[in-house]
Amino acid sequence: MNRAHPTPDFMRVIMRRTKVWTAAWMFVVWVAVGNSMAQSTESNASGLNKINHIIFLAQENRSFDHYFGELRQYWAQNGYPDQSFNGLPQFNPTSGPLPHYAPPPKNPGCDPNFPPPATCTLDANSPLVASFELLTQCTENTSPSWNESHNDWDFRDATGVNPAKLNGFVWTAGYDARPDGYNDVDGIRAMGYYTGSDLNYYYFMASNFATSDHWFAPVMSRTHPNREYLIAATSQGYVYPVGSNSHDKALLTATTIFQELQNAGDTWKIYVNPKSSGCSGPPYTASCLLTQSYVKNFQWGQTIPTSYPNNIGTIGPSGTCGSATCDFENDLANGTLPSVVQIEPATAAGLDEHPTTNEKYPTETQQGANYVAGIINAVMTSQYWKDTIFILTYDEPGGLFDHVSPQAAVSPDGIVPADLYTDDICYGKPTVGTCDFNHTSYRVPLIVISPYTRKGYVSHHTADTTAILKLIETRFGLAALTKRDAAQIDMTEFFDFNNPVWLTPPSPPAQNVSDPCYLDKLP
Repeated sequence: MNRAHPTPDFMRVIMRRTKVWTAAWMFVVWVAVGNSMAQSTESNASGLNKINHIIFLAQENRSFDHYFGELRQYWAQNGYPDQSFNGLPQFNPTSGPLPHYAPPPKNPGCDPNFPPPATCTLDANSPLVASFELLTQCTENTSPSWNESHNDWDFRDATGVNPAKLNGFVWTAGYDARPDGYNDVDGIRAMGYYTGSDLNYYYFMASNFATSDHWFAPVMSRTHPNREYLIAATSQGYVYPVGSNSHDKALLTATTIFQELQNAGDTWKIYVNPKSSGCSGPPYTASCLLTQSYVKNFQWGQTIPTSYPNNIGTIGPSGTCGSATCDFENDLANGTLPSVVQIEPATAAGLDEHPTTNEKYPTETQQGANYVAGIINAVMTSQYWKDTIFILTYDEPGGLFDHVSPQAAVSPDGIVPADLYTDDICYGKPTVGTCDFNHTSYRVPLIVISPYTRKGYVSHHTADTTAILKLIETRFGLAALTKRDAAQIDMTEFFDFNNPVWLTPPSPPAQNVSDPCYLDKLP
């Protein structure tokens, strides 16, 4: 056994002094970096005063990997500098910034020995379904509802007691498809993704402006509660739409961001697309337009037609509002755009990018992206571009595969799920694993667009869509609505207010709308 040689006394002195000098130097560096970061944060927070308009739009039911998983490959193909980005692992390079290449992720599929009408069965004979490129822009629906989202976490541990395995996406898609009479009875569609040629406008904007690879939907459930979080940072215990059962009949009493803006004397407006909505006009009544907005689920929202009828209006390209120009387009042209704008998805018009629920009228994903492109382009070419932030995101991931698990989050108000059915996952277990509102849902796409957006920026900080509320609150000096939005990043990291890159906006490509649309096969 070798013995360590004793260290001479003079060497001990030198080592002690070296440690002291090193510690002192590290302290100076730490203080300098800390002060620099604090000044940067303070500068960005004060820099928000250069922003006078915040516009946000959440489209429907798309996961991050499903839409932006190929973004790093797009960078390599189009000359953008590489950087760390947690998309689908098969598109990572073998060297350079982490993460590095990994094989395409897989989920176990339905055992072919149990075809319909048998339920989708997972066992030792289940094939592994790998992540794959979709060639059709139209796909049958996958569900993000409470049970499905929890089974996606781990079909053998749906209450989320253990870390997520993310192995239930194909099973839930197949389980739902069989009684619904879908073509894809094995749920394979859940592993599909699109590329930069399919979503060329979005890929261009995400690459030139900013995105995040750690941006999540707020609730492991469907559209309604996630959209309630989007404007109020809580669903007050609801995991289903208002009126689904006897435990969620009442409208929400929570304060919305619009109510808070109104009380503070700041201007706001909600715009909806009236096409195919059943609303007749123009002129359109505020009471009918309200039916196209999720603010209707709040008691205060029901007062808008009588108390704030001018705060809900129309949006859409030429012809949407008959021979008249829609309100959003008029407000851009006439200098009457309010400080905070929510644009609701054009669901009735079939332009919300939601996967198809009606085989006779399949939703064309690229038409929805093209619709959004028109809205963003109109803002970039308007008088408002110089002091506006436009945020595009998605309400929830739609039951489509993502390889990053939901994250621990702050319960907004301590209310546990109130409207679960007796056979629902987590019923009677309000504090077990992911059964409370103490986790986000899965990741969703994000693009942050402004003259002040950092070029090609990717945030890696965990946040959910209630961070949009935190941004609005920071800019207009408003209090947090709940503990959830209070805990979010304020999104100022996305901007450099001292060195704006995009005072002259880029010229994005026209969105491709030519991909085939079919539902009878994959890919």
